[in-house]
Parts: sequence; C-alpha cells; structure tokens
Amino acid sequence: MLDTAIKNAIAQVNADAAWPLVEAFSTMPRWKPEDVEASAHDIARRLGELGVPVEMLEASLYLSIPYEASVAANGKTYASKPPAYSLSCPEGMSGMLHHVPGALAASVGSFYEKNRDEAAAAEERIRGKIVLTDGFASPNKVLEFQEKGAIGVIAVNPGVDRHWGICSSVWGSPDLNGLPRKPVIPVAVVNNPDGQELIALAKAGGSVTIKTRLEEGWFKSIVPVVNVPGAVEPEKFVLLAGHYDSWDVGVGDNATGDAAMLEIARVLWHNRGDLRRSVRIAWWPGHSTGRYAGSAWYADAFALDLDDNCVAQVNCDSPGCRWADVYENVAVMSEANGLCTDVIREVADLPFHGERPLRAGDYSFNNIGLSSFFMLSSTMTVEKRKEMNYYTVGGCGGNIAWHTENDLMDIADRDILIRDIKVYLAGIMAVANATILPFDWRATAVEFKATLEKYQKAAGDDAALLDPVAAELAGLGVALEAFYAGIAAGTVDETRANAVIQQLARILVPLNYTRGPRFTHDPALPVPGLPALSVASELGTHGPETIGFARTQLMRGANRTAAALRQAARLLAI
Repeated sequence: MLDTAIKNAIAQVNADAAWPLVEAFSTMPRWKPEDVEASAHDIARRLGELGVPVEMLEASLYLSIPYEASVAANGKTYASKPPAYSLSCPEGMSGMLHHVPGALAASVGSFYEKNRDEAAAAEERIRGKIVLTDGFASPNKVLEFQEKGAIGVIAVNPGVDRHWGICSSVWGSPDLNGLPRKPVIPVAVVNNPDGQELIALAKAGGSVTIKTRLEEGWFKSIVPVVNVPGAVEPEKFVLLAGHYDSWDVGVGDNATGDAAMLEIARVLWHNRGDLRRSVRIAWWPGHSTGRYAGSAWYADAFALDLDDNCVAQVNCDSPGCRWADVYENVAVMSEANGLCTDVIREVADLPFHGERPLRAGDYSFNNIGLSSFFMLSSTMTVEKRKEMNYYTVGGCGGNIAWHTENDLMDIADRDILIRDIKVYLAGIMAVANATILPFDWRATAVEFKATLEKYQKAAGDDAALLDPVAAELAGLGVALEAFYAGIAAGTVDETRANAVIQQLARILVPLNYTRGPRFTHDPALPVPGLPALSVASELGTHGPETIGFARTQLMRGANRTAAALRQAARLLAI
C-alpha cells in the first residue's frame, strides 16, 4: 500500500516545528477578527522559516463575533455565553420559560440530531416563550424553536462548563436564499448546575431575561494557502485543510490541526519531486464564527478549479489530543473507506472504524462533489470516556474541554500528534501518488443498496415508487464491476480510469450528501443517505390530507436519484 516515497516522507515527520506552533497558539485567542488575522500571519511566518512558500488570500466573510451573555431570574444572574449568530440583544429579552427536555448524543454520529422531547416541542407550548432545552444550542433545534414562535432559547450544557458554538444553520456567508434562515432570536447557553435551577423555575411557571451582545457583519479574513506542485500531473491536486480560528486558544480544536498541516507542508515541500499530483494545503478562518465561512468562500471562489482538478478533500481537525488511542467515528465517504483502513493499519498499526461524514466540519465541497475523508481524527475509547465521566462533544479527541477556555496545552499530546501527522501524510500521498485514484465506487453502491432497502421497507405499500432507483442501481453495480475488472486486467488505461473515478464523485457525492444544486451550500443540518428519497421514511406519519404530497415528493426524488445513477452507469460505459 505505502510506496517508498510515502515511507521516506513519514520517516521525516517530527514535531520540531509543529509543537512550537501549538505552544504559541495556546497563548493566542483566535476568534476576534484582529486576533485571527495575527495568527494567520504567524502561520505564514513559520512556513517562511521552513522554506515553504505561502499565498495569503483575502476573503470577505460574514461573521458573528460573540462577546457576552447573561440569564437573569428572581434577582439572580446566571453566567452565560451567546452562540455565534444568535441575535444581539443587550437590552434584554424577557419571557416565560418553557422546558423542552432532551437526551445527550451517544456518539459523534448523532451529535447534531435534535434529541429532544417531541410533545414538549409542540408549537402551542413554545409560541411566545423562552425555550429552555437540554444539550447544546444546535442549529436544527434553534431553527425549529424559532419557526414555532419562541422568542429566545437557553441551552443547558451537560457539565459544569459552558461551551461556545454557533446556532445558525446557514452554511458559510449567507446568500439571499439563506438569509431567511439566519436566527432572529437571542440564544444563550448555561452550565448544568445553573440549568437545573432554571428547569425548576420553568416547571414553576417562572420567567427570565436573556441579554446577549454580539457583533455581526462583513470582515476581511486571511486564507493562507500552500501549493506543493506534483511532478507528473501538477494541475490535479489533493486539498488538505483545517481551521485556524478557534474558541479562545483552542489547543485541541484546532491548534494541533494547524501544526499538523504545517509539518505536512514542510515534509511535502522538501519532497515535492516525489509527488505525482499536487497537494494544496489551506488554513480556514471563519469556522467558529461563520459556520465554515472560510472553506465555503474557497469553494465558491475556486469552484471551477475544484470541479476540474481536485481529486480529494481531506479535513484536519483535532488531531494529536490526549488519550486519543483509537480511530473510531472518523469521517470517511464510503469510496475512501478501504484507503483509510489500509493507511491507518500500516502507519499506526490500529484498526479503523469510519462513519458517514456529518454535515459539519468544513465539508464545504459536497455540492461540488469531492470525495472526502477525515474530519475529526483519533479519539479516546468509549471506555476511557466512561472512566472520565465525559459526555459526547464534537472534537478535541473526545475531551470535554472542547469549545471552552479549558482547551489548553494539557489537551495536546506530542507523541499522538506525530502519529496522527503520519497518518494524514500517508493518506494524502497515497491519493496524490496513486497511478489509479484509490477510490472504490463499488463500496458506495453497496452503501446505496443498504440505504435504498431501508427506504423500501419504510415505504411499505408505496415501495414501488422506488423501483426505478432499484433498477438503475443494479445497472450501476454491474457497470462498476466491469470497470474495476478492466482496471485490474489493464484494459482500461489510467487516463480514462482516473477521469471516470473523478467524474463519478461529481455525480454520486452530491446525490448522497446534498439536497440543493451543485455550487451551492446545503444548510448545516443532518443529511440522510440519498436524501432525495428520505421522505420514504416519513410516509407513515402522513394522514389523508398530506400523503399525496409526500408520495409526489418521493416520486420526484426517485426520478432525480435514478437519473443520476443512470448517468453514472453511462459514464462507465463510454
């Protein structure tokens, strides 16, 4: 699996340049625009000292900078934080509390689900109230409560800390279509002890006043980019990227990722003669305060180049964290699962357990159609989390310092960081150097089959509406087997093979991960597999008044899906 060039490169990995960046960022808060820009120049300076050229792109991003919040009731003021994009309401919003109980996510895979009590979330109970809800201020919950008439939201975080976050479902800087989904109510988060007092108050019919202060608008933001040219196909490239803005100093999220990319840039630049394809490395701003605004801007500004030439997108977030002994719940699109399994086994001598990428983590390229792998990196075991009595968070290797002022140097682990850097480097080079791109679309067809069967079962008597999808999927499966057999036999030349593998991504990734058209950005809300068919799982909830509309939606979704599968099969037959 790993060729000599890859083995030589990973042997050169060390933390001599990476670790000082982690240490420096541990003293540099990076969410206010002026601090974020200073840290971009720090990255550029370090790259320059390593002899690596860097381009400093300027982007105009729409950001929400949170400063302070409070919740007051019965003469007591509770400390709080305002999620980015909540309404700035320094004068205060007062109202009666209504509690919507919720369950905590059992794993990262369900972290962004609503996880709340359906009955308590009924519109008639919410309208005109300030909703108090357990868990995090996730965008799907805030959007639902806002649409049902809530005048404010308070999220009760699971522990003694208050976690920063963002409550907007708008992905990146809003366009005119996304603007109506921007939150228009104040939102605050409190810790669990204070939240329990507020829950008791809600049960007693009490009221509270929320105050929030944020700054929202367009800000100049810097995107450092390193381009390491390939020697054979320099126009084709792998995109490695991660965010350099953070909440407070954000050591595990994401100073360690910034350091990993610095080291990978160093090693690749000095071994660029061994690269077949190019590797482009980018550090994103606007992740924390703009809902992935930096990566969304890049996807927009360089869309046609990405469409023509990017063969894979690799996200680097939260590597090198303490106790992160396993590679579980790691994002990977199914076509790249075999690649990641092999790389992690050979480099780290560990098993790999990937999962469907969430609609999160700077995956701003799904609508273009880029094969992608990694998001969060290694993590602690379930047993370790239980031992530490940790709840599920969205980064930091599972450490609950995630998105808090406690994400400090003790969250990072130098040895684990070196191991994770080697894994990233090997995965990137395995794509960049492969004669035939190492993406197996037969695995995606297997995923599609399992998804379709789930929808067929849920659709019951209406399952026949999915018959066109089943027929086209069967045809695609046959075509894929013939295609890969041709590659193995040498009857499909590498130029055609790579062009087809890349073009399949442009068809099948949007089909599996998006609802909107290409070159747009779907909301930051959970997306099920083959989303155009997902209404099939809801047919049983519709009565006589709406079932016809639901069937119509399913028929249209089946047409979209079947047509895309047919397009993919025809591509293989050319």
